[in-house]
Amino acid sequence: MSTNPARPSPLPTSAIPDGCPSWSGEQARRWTDALPPRGVPVPRRTDTVMAVVLLGYGAALLALAVTDVDVPPVLAAFVGLQPVWLVARPEVVRFTAPTAVVMVVGLEPSWLLLLACAVLAGLCARAAEVRLAARKRQREAALAAAGGVTAPVPYAERPVTRGKGLAWFGSAVTVAGVTLAATSGVWDDVVDREGVAASGLYVAGLGLTVLLSAALGRRRAVALRREPAPVLRVLVRENADVDTEVFAADDVGALRPLFVVSTLELDEDEDEDEDEDAHEYDEDEEVDEEELNALLDRLDDDAPGPLREAVLYGAPYDGAEIVLLTADEDPDAPPFVECSTGPVRPVSDGAVRRALAKEKRAVVPHPVPKPVAVRRWRAGWPDRLTATAVVLWAGQNVWGETGVWRWSFGAALALCGAWLLTYWVGWRITADSTGLWFNGVRRTRHVAWDHIRIVRCKGGELRIDSRRATFAEWKAFSLRWRWLERKLGFVHPHERLAAEITAMWKDPAVRPTGEIDARERDRRLWPVTLALLLAWTAALYWMP
Repeated sequence: MSTNPARPSPLPTSAIPDGCPSWSGEQARRWTDALPPRGVPVPRRTDTVMAVVLLGYGAALLALAVTDVDVPPVLAAFVGLQPVWLVARPEVVRFTAPTAVVMVVGLEPSWLLLLACAVLAGLCARAAEVRLAARKRQREAALAAAGGVTAPVPYAERPVTRGKGLAWFGSAVTVAGVTLAATSGVWDDVVDREGVAASGLYVAGLGLTVLLSAALGRRRAVALRREPAPVLRVLVRENADVDTEVFAADDVGALRPLFVVSTLELDEDEDEDEDEDAHEYDEDEEVDEEELNALLDRLDDDAPGPLREAVLYGAPYDGAEIVLLTADEDPDAPPFVECSTGPVRPVSDGAVRRALAKEKRAVVPHPVPKPVAVRRWRAGWPDRLTATAVVLWAGQNVWGETGVWRWSFGAALALCGAWLLTYWVGWRITADSTGLWFNGVRRTRHVAWDHIRIVRCKGGELRIDSRRATFAEWKAFSLRWRWLERKLGFVHPHERLAAEITAMWKDPAVRPTGEIDARERDRRLWPVTLALLLAWTAALYWMP
């Protein structure tokens, strides 16, 4: 990971429990060695879980479509939920995997379906057992590092709020899924009816999974505060996702994060008089605004926060709950307490290597632009390719509709799509001595060089924003295949544009020297929008 040469913000000696040991790199290595093998899924990011959810949903619908057996929707949904439970709640897989096999056997299906279900259940059950065994080894390694030293958890007397938000969300999702399944009978077609029923049951299963996560999280949080917990001295920082990364106490370069956890700061002065709070806010309003801008800049740059010393309460393992007493970034400010609002997510060696490779790829040297009178950038072939893909997708969805449905659905796509496609195929950025000019459908927007806050190309998104609230953020998106770009040594046009504008923004010597005239400044895109609307209307009329 990125190195941090600055000295970590120190924690006051008075805040450290007596005898609290440091979690050294050698002991932390024993903890990371206890992680499950590479083939066992241990998600570190929410988008990984969402990808598995979509994969499971596709598997549930596939079970209804390709088998020669009348698979009930409840079985299709139950089988599709197995990968979700393996990733999110491995504790239940040891029960759900054999249940899925029993449900399939009760159907007296073909040997192919029985074999496929047995293999899926066996793989999920095996992976879940390996992951649960790894949790036990992680906990034992953390306890060994603590050396039996314990301390009361700060603010243990406060009510535990962990899991409340998940409980409300899970209840809503469960009700929505049950409602969808219960109303599946209104569909005339048998295939549609079974698909809707399976979808509803799958969503209900997801809701119950969220409710189980809420219950387990709350139970573990309460257990942590019930008695003195093991303590370890560590280093922490906020990552680009505003989650907390935990490092060994001697990893001052922040080279190897041990785990990531979402946390919430507990306010020691939450019961103070409101008048005092209002008075403090009036005094520190300017400082808070500067801190907020600094935080936004750091988040925009995907840069982590400063490294800080902390005391970790609890024995961390995959899925555990912890409490942190951390030093503030301001050396004059007192330390504060953070409690986990999500489970501990270990960082594997493979994830560390991928992060390092990503950082190396991000450092791409670009030639410094030479000063010219005016510089222009416009939509290129990646933008037109993306627009073509969207048009083909929209046409495919409208193709099978007839009559009122075609025109109503087509009109909705036209109103939304024409506006977006206009920017995809017609955007233009002009740089002159005063700043950047962006053409639009109705008007042209301008941002001065000194008012630029962020210029970034991340993934397929090109983003430019200003420090002025009156300037709405400008974005352009195009499809990308980063692996192929690296193999071919190809620099995406958005990457080159972002690098050139950033160079001009940071160095006034390479900025354009002239100014654009009023005619170019007032060039708008509404003719392109009108042309797209007419073309789409003609296509709907002539489409068979």
